[in-house]
Amino acid sequence: MTMKLQDLQPTRHYVIGIDPDVEKNGVAIVEKETKRLECAALTFADTLNYLQWVAQRAAETGAHVKVYVEAGWLNRTNWHLTKWDNRGQVVAKGVSQGRNEQVSRLLGEMCEAYGLDWQYIKPLHKCWRGPNRKITHEELCAVTGLVYGRTNQEMRDAALIAWVAAGLPVRLTRKR
Repeated sequence: MTMKLQDLQPTRHYVIGIDPDVEKNGVAIVEKETKRLECAALTFADTLNYLQWVAQRAAETGAHVKVYVEAGWLNRTNWHLTKWDNRGQVVAKGVSQGRNEQVSRLLGEMCEAYGLDWQYIKPLHKCWRGPNRKITHEELCAVTGLVYGRTNQEMRDAALIAWVAAGLPVRLTRKR
């Protein structure tokens, strides 16, 4: 397991954010009291193992855990087609979207099976400097104080989901 958080502390509050993907899910956990953030890119099987471990440890220690699973289908529209797309590209985009949705739904189902407190959430508003207005590694580190050598987009999205769901501030100050 690539997550470093080895134990859940009693009476502490943890928020887990998951950005589902077909290849690897972005998974992040925030300890609200200390603002400690950890994130990883995990396969579906590793994500399930991690969630099961979290559920067991939370039951043993009395830690409070809430899981947020991103659900793109909650958006009113999710239109990524261009006028230049041919039929094959349209089909490929639809299949990809459907596979991603299925991963998200299965993660929610497994959270329920493990007895975790969880919910689906809409994707967060994209207002960052990265491609497609997604958050960059530098912006994530500035917002959260995260110190990682590298993060991929799924890890950053999951970290942002967990951070925002934990009610922690998301503000960057401009350098003059």
